[in-house]
Amino acid sequence: MIDYDIAICGAGPAGMALAALLVKRGADPARLVLVDAKPLAQAMQDPRTLALSYGSRQILEQIGAWPIHATAIHEIHVSRRGQFGRSMITRDEHKVPALGYVTRYGAIVEALGRSCQALGIPALRPARVAGSDEAGDSVTLHLEQEGQPARALRAAVVVQAEGGLFGEQAAKARQRDYQQTAIIAQVNTSAPVAHRAYERFTSEGPLALLPQDDGYSLVWCARPASAQELLALDDEAFLARLGATFGERLGRFTHATRRLAFPLGLNAGAVGTARTVAIGNAAQTLHPVAGQGLNLGLRDASELARLLARYPGAGPDALAQYAAQRRQDRRLTVRLTDTMARVFANESALQPLLGLGLAAIDIAAPARTVLAELMMYGRR
Repeated sequence: MIDYDIAICGAGPAGMALAALLVKRGADPARLVLVDAKPLAQAMQDPRTLALSYGSRQILEQIGAWPIHATAIHEIHVSRRGQFGRSMITRDEHKVPALGYVTRYGAIVEALGRSCQALGIPALRPARVAGSDEAGDSVTLHLEQEGQPARALRAAVVVQAEGGLFGEQAAKARQRDYQQTAIIAQVNTSAPVAHRAYERFTSEGPLALLPQDDGYSLVWCARPASAQELLALDDEAFLARLGATFGERLGRFTHATRRLAFPLGLNAGAVGTARTVAIGNAAQTLHPVAGQGLNLGLRDASELARLLARYPGAGPDALAQYAAQRRQDRRLTVRLTDTMARVFANESALQPLLGLGLAAIDIAAPARTVLAELMMYGRR
């Protein structure tokens, strides 16, 4: 007997969203299982900041995981340091309540965890997948749980939804080390602009300020040596350096929390099999520019749920359709973030042209519409 129709390895946002969407589309919750190495209560304490697009909000609404504690983004200001030209994208122009939302990882998994529990979806956590074996009709997962003997379960389809950080992952078909480190912190300013996000490109990488509560979530991408120097500064010197890099649009930077740092790279093109598939960060780890990683993962979950519901019991057919259906959106999003991360982060003679390009986007409404829709909904 096969224990489950679908086993989802990784109960983060993409994995739990997939499970809930499957039940909403008619799957028997008892035939699904979530497997994760962390207890839900521990995952709920994760303070990382995430950017949700308006399209992702619509996905969460389908499964009762919205509203959550989040700050709405009404405007996005994009500029290039030291160059003429900028672009402004606004919610009013696109007739949506918000372009996106800024929230915490813990808030998303808490809401999704409640939804999955209400739908009766079983979860094995904490449990670690130590290995797997694929046969013609199923995949056997070998699990390790602390204090319990090793066990195995069989599933007709296995979904890998546990991504991890760049640098800790097995290499996929398309990999690039950007030689950038992201410095993460919460900051406050003397003259904040409510609900406006900023993406400012510098010669070492993008600097993003996302409105969150009464301050901003900072994602400052710099070369590794520069990042180490910034991490070593005291708070006053760090805020002064941040102000000099970002400018005075928000007044002075007045406060910063403890800073964290993560290496940045592209690792995409996960290869599935007849009965296994990867979604979200497990399928593609992206540069954080434009904040598309989680949103692409939720679109993965939405499409996979639709196809698995259309082909009940026929895993290979559904997974083949899924690979074809997701190819265009994934390729375009990877290309967009990869290009923005690389082209803007240098001092080449093309930089003035890039600044003029931002100005042209600001003048041309159709160009702004295309960019905004890609960020909110992906390639449809």
